[in-house]
Amino acid sequence: MAADAELLIDRRRLRRKLSVWRVVGIGGLVVAVGAVGLRVRAGTEGGLFGAVKPQIARISISGFISGSEATAKLMKRVGESAAVEGVVVSINSPGGTTTGSEELFRNLRALAEKKPIVAFVDGTAASGAYITAIAADHIVARETSLVGSIGVLFQYPDVSGLLDKVGVKVESVKSSPLKAEPSGFTPTSPEARAALAAVVGDTYAWFKNLVAERRGMDGAQVATVSDGRVFSGRQSVPLKLVDELGSERQAIAWLETARKVPKDLPVTDWKPASNQGFGLFSALGFGADLLGFEGLSARLAEAGAEAGAVTQGGMLVLWRPSPSAAP
Repeated sequence: MAADAELLIDRRRLRRKLSVWRVVGIGGLVVAVGAVGLRVRAGTEGGLFGAVKPQIARISISGFISGSEATAKLMKRVGESAAVEGVVVSINSPGGTTTGSEELFRNLRALAEKKPIVAFVDGTAASGAYITAIAADHIVARETSLVGSIGVLFQYPDVSGLLDKVGVKVESVKSSPLKAEPSGFTPTSPEARAALAAVVGDTYAWFKNLVAERRGMDGAQVATVSDGRVFSGRQSVPLKLVDELGSERQAIAWLETARKVPKDLPVTDWKPASNQGFGLFSALGFGADLLGFEGLSARLAEAGAEAGAVTQGGMLVLWRPSPSAAP
């Protein structure tokens, strides 16, 4: 009986050890599969199965542009990849912050020093998104796409009337009259408005000079397209805002003919690694993603970025039609 008891105990110990190793093995397999999937999704070459075949990288710019360290790292990875022969920047965005758009432009120009880049306007390339487009050496747009909206916007709320109605007064002690202007708690003084207008005007001049330099326009040509309006793709070709009408296929054909990129290469989506915090919009987007609503998840992420940029203040290069203009 004692021997039977010892044998039973040994069997139980062996089962526990096997269970532990099963859990470790399954966990390791999950981690390995996840790592491979992440590398494939991010477009990273190499990995467990050797180098990725030659390809054209597609970088998609959509929604509100606010600047992203993850996107900057993505550009660096694309530039360093020996597998990437060329890059298509697919754009569908109304713009965003001036600083975010400038950062994206600089990162794309740095990438252009390593890889040939073509921009494809797949919907809208307005304001800050047009700054993105002119970072490429050739722009292809659909005939009915929206392009342009060259201009700068500075928006801030004025809640002074509301505060007066509810009987709230905001006191402040400032080192100088223009400190912390505009505040939103008091009507903007003429001096503060003039100071803001000077900043907007200076950034507007930077935007126009960038367009003139990148698109080879003279002063009169820039003046024609820089009154803030958008143009269709068809209108944009004679205005020199874009080079060619067509689809992504025409953009790739330009890489093949003008930049000698090998023909018939696969086009691979390269995506930045997610670095969002877990705020309200990111939490809602995470939940939508889990439920399979990828479009809703992306829109919530864009809304979170736009809300964060607006609350932090600053200048915008953004095309946003007024709701009152709708029929």
